[in-house]
Amino acid sequence: MARVLIADDHAVVRQGLKQILADTEDMVVVDEAANGAEVLDRLRDGGVDIVVLDLSMPGISGLDVIRQVRKEYPKVAVLVLSVHTEEQYAVRVMKVGASGYVTKASAPEELVKALRCAADGHKYVSSSLAERLAIDLERGSDRPLHERLSDREYEVFRLTVSGFGVQQIAAELGLSAKTVSTYRARLMLKMQMHSSADLTRYAIRHGIVE
Repeated sequence: MARVLIADDHAVVRQGLKQILADTEDMVVVDEAANGAEVLDRLRDGGVDIVVLDLSMPGISGLDVIRQVRKEYPKVAVLVLSVHTEEQYAVRVMKVGASGYVTKASAPEELVKALRCAADGHKYVSSSLAERLAIDLERGSDRPLHERLSDREYEVFRLTVSGFGVQQIAAELGLSAKTVSTYRARLMLKMQMHSSADLTRYAIRHGIVE
């Protein structure tokens, strides 16, 4: 019996996931969390095999949560369930140690399949994600510019092209406006771009935003 912790800042989503998993015989939801700090706190008590993790929760970023779990609780699998498309985060979360990536637009059956895969100690990847990972390996140093960004720089980039201003990004990520501006300057330099419009055109071209 796989013991599951559901981490999402929306109570309705947590309840829906619990209902989906209530119909499975080989999994049981043992706890839930509304942010990254709560995830790490719940894991200290033990008794969890898999964390179903939303990336966009308040406080600690989802990517940092994955890193912490992999470091402190290496036997606990992390399955990301996100509103973001695979183009935006899937390769990045797999690289930091997630056991799989499923979008919230997926059918419940796919979520259960991914959880069972993680419970068995395997990685769950869709066919499209497998192709992305293979392409990423082949590219080597010839990677798209956005994949060269650090995780924080990428988050600032994604929010910028989604229409967020500096103050909004600071509030979303729990950073100061000055720090956000520093990250923004770094990512602009790395991506060789000069304006938010340049970033947005790039993001549309690479499927990061519609």
